[in-house]
Amino acid sequence: MADVTSTSTTEPARPAGLRSRLTGGSQVVRRLRVIIAFFLIGLLLLTVRLVDLQVVRADSLATTASDFRSRTYTIPAERGEIVDSEGVVLARSRQRYNVAVNQVLINEYVHRDSRGKILGRGPVEAAKVLSPILDIEETKLAGMLYGSDKPDERRTWRYLVKDISVEQWRKINSYGIPGIEPESFMRRDYPNDGVGLSVIGFLGTDDDGNEGGQAGIERYFDKELTGTPGSIQVEIARNGAVIPGGRKVEKPAVNGSTIELTINADLQDALDKALADSVAAQSAEWGAAVAIEVGTGRVLALSDTGSFNPSHPDAGGKIGSRAAQAPVEPGSTGKLITFSSALDQGQITPVSLYEVSSQRTMPNGETIRDNNPHATEMMTVAGILGRSYNSGLIQIGDTISDDTRYDYMLKYGLGARTGIELPSESPGIVRPPDDWSKRTHYTTMFGQSYALTTLQLGQIAATIGNGGVRTDLHMVDAVVADDGTITPTVVDDPVRVISEDAASEMLSIMEATIDRRGTGYPARVDGYRVAGKTGTSQMPDGNGRLTHRAGTFAGVIPAEDPQIAVAVVVYNGAGPGYGSDTAAPVFRDFASFAVRHLGIPPSSTPRTVFPWTAQELQDARGAGLLDENGAYLEIPEGRK
Repeated sequence: MADVTSTSTTEPARPAGLRSRLTGGSQVVRRLRVIIAFFLIGLLLLTVRLVDLQVVRADSLATTASDFRSRTYTIPAERGEIVDSEGVVLARSRQRYNVAVNQVLINEYVHRDSRGKILGRGPVEAAKVLSPILDIEETKLAGMLYGSDKPDERRTWRYLVKDISVEQWRKINSYGIPGIEPESFMRRDYPNDGVGLSVIGFLGTDDDGNEGGQAGIERYFDKELTGTPGSIQVEIARNGAVIPGGRKVEKPAVNGSTIELTINADLQDALDKALADSVAAQSAEWGAAVAIEVGTGRVLALSDTGSFNPSHPDAGGKIGSRAAQAPVEPGSTGKLITFSSALDQGQITPVSLYEVSSQRTMPNGETIRDNNPHATEMMTVAGILGRSYNSGLIQIGDTISDDTRYDYMLKYGLGARTGIELPSESPGIVRPPDDWSKRTHYTTMFGQSYALTTLQLGQIAATIGNGGVRTDLHMVDAVVADDGTITPTVVDDPVRVISEDAASEMLSIMEATIDRRGTGYPARVDGYRVAGKTGTSQMPDGNGRLTHRAGTFAGVIPAEDPQIAVAVVVYNGAGPGYGSDTAAPVFRDFASFAVRHLGIPPSSTPRTVFPWTAQELQDARGAGLLDENGAYLEIPEGRK
């Protein structure tokens, strides 16, 4: 049987050397792939980083780079001005400079003449140039520019001078000395030194280190007066110098608003002086006064003695306005409310008769005394006001109820702020009738057992002078923004307190106070009819003893057509401290100037004069000397 041979497709075996070379090649490929992969990953990361830097964060990085090679300066905003009713500047901000030296950069200074010839270099030459401008001796200034040779005192920057004018800095800057650097700031100036200090206030730093208005208008309108600072960013070289033609970004400052006051600087000065003279003459602790334009509530002047003066801070003084913040018992000026309320209710006329005596015991058992002993007699309402007799006044007050009288007190503005633009104004102190005792029932009639501010007292006089209509007080006419936008002051609607007829009668009997026999005779103004009322109240000392007195006066001029209402408080004058001695002369001195300054013509009609006693009334009526209201047709010789 023949053999059958089988065949196979299996490849023939490779030599060992060939197998080794093939295995090595595979490893190279794998390594190459790994390298390529890492390369691609690295390239991807670089691409991502490039996109992040040039696209995603391009703006912020550009800003960072710009900030690194730039310097930003603040452009101060001017604080707004405070001006009076005529535009007279009472407070303003002025740009000032502190000047410092970079003691490294100043070594680069080269001083050349107009032809380019070098006159000198460095700190020595800079000292020669700057010495006459800064008023610093040349060798001393050179030492300041060089700095100290002692390692522990060595520094590269220091102040040369502080608080110089814009003109001085311009002279310094004209030399272009490297390293001489300005520091700009605003300084508050008060050109009319000492005028209206409590009205204007001052700029300063509070206990928390915050700068701003600390009193008066400066504080009340601090937000409006404060501007918004601007900025300027410039590119600088490595040595700190500004690169000419470099990038410059400027944001202008917005200056503060101007506050236009109702205050008249000349009237303010006159009231300041009149009040200060009385306080000094009476050796009083302090005085406060206000002058109001009747019918508008515009405050023409407001004065406080002993106020803090920012131009002389070391002298100290009262911060704020006592006229707005310090309520006192008005004393007999408070009788204006009682008299006018009874007139308005139709309970009395100027010639109604009441029995007056040194003291009087009333139905509720309370005994009320007059200030000085006098004979018992029948007197008219006008005479009772002229002599300021409590014994007559309490009978007049009893013609109306406590609730009615209290309502009049509130309508006159007691217990409420006047609306004046001053910080921390007091509303005064007044309690409702439910809290009145048997004695308080009477003391509130003649200005005790409640307290009001000088502003409120002035508002009462202005209300009577305005035909019985009360207007809110204000001392700002408008706020004018930096862009010229004007925001005028808007006050609340007027409030009628008493009728026009009652106000007219009240003015006529207030003229009795200025009679030769009246308590307000020292307030007379030659050529003008005056209607007013004096007052004196006792105030407790620190131990509760009634040892302090407040002398007061409230009045209007001219009585026949009131234009100005004035209230004065002089606190704790020497001796009796009566309002006729302390406060009435302030009215006289101020009003005598004010009527001339404002061009108010003298009175062309004689003042209203009523009989004061029952006998005078009877005799005048019998002789036909009185008009239908009971006033003299002609002023008796002894009353002129």
